[in-house]
Amino acid sequence: MTSAGESDRPGASMTLFEAVGGEPTFRKLVDEFYAGVATDPLLRPMYPEEDLGPAADRMTLFLMQYWGGPNTYSAQRGHPRLRMRHAPFRIGAAERDAWLRNMRRAVDRLDLEPEIAGTLWDYLERAAYFMVNVEDDPANGG
Repeated sequence: MTSAGESDRPGASMTLFEAVGGEPTFRKLVDEFYAGVATDPLLRPMYPEEDLGPAADRMTLFLMQYWGGPNTYSAQRGHPRLRMRHAPFRIGAAERDAWLRNMRRAVDRLDLEPEIAGTLWDYLERAAYFMVNVEDDPANGG
């Protein structure tokens, strides 16, 4: 079994982390994403820290590890437990869509090869849908 972003074919073991250029690319992705979050009226309140830097660092470390980079995230924070860590926040369809909108802009700014960008985006989109923890009530306008 291989880790995320790694091929099952012999001789083709480059991770997505390596294929995109490693840490600098993931830092750029996350910096672009949080630049959008900083001014997003729906998402910004979900980040209680005054400075978005700590959240950006956590996301960068997580994504690098997920895609085959160093395991610094787990060494510092343990198992990711993404749903548990996000449980205190109301994440409905509107929040998911705002997250995806900001992340789509960030991914597009990386100018990755289409196949690599598609693989990355597929994961990010699945993760966003997985994090939804409230069902919107149409009777209440959402």
